[in-house]
Amino acid sequence: MAKVMVVDDAAFMRLRACKVLQDNGHEVVQAENGADAVRQYSEHRPDAVLLDITMPEMDGIAALKEIKKLDPGARVAMVTAMGQQAIVMEALRAGAKDFVLKPFQPDRVLGALQKLLA
Repeated sequence: MAKVMVVDDAAFMRLRACKVLQDNGHEVVQAENGADAVRQYSEHRPDAVLLDITMPEMDGIAALKEIKKLDPGARVAMVTAMGQQAIVMEALRAGAKDFVLKPFQPDRVLGALQKLLA
């Protein structure tokens, strides 16, 4: 199964995503903000990343760009609240492969992961 990094400043959202992924046999690495995500990515080299957009310290777009510098082949899906379409488009241009709307359904998280790993 895949090693997936879940990045979100809200602990309950991280835990919810982690449970879905672990219940489906995936290994999970967690990060609580963009700067932490860049450090963790460098250390763990996950197969895929679920990256929240709105976070303190370093937002998801900045983190995506830094992760892509580390690994141009990084597979990242953005996690976003409704109404952030312009930001989602910026993320897709920066190299994100998919996005998941909050509050997410487990099937959508797994579908995004499947798309990233395809």
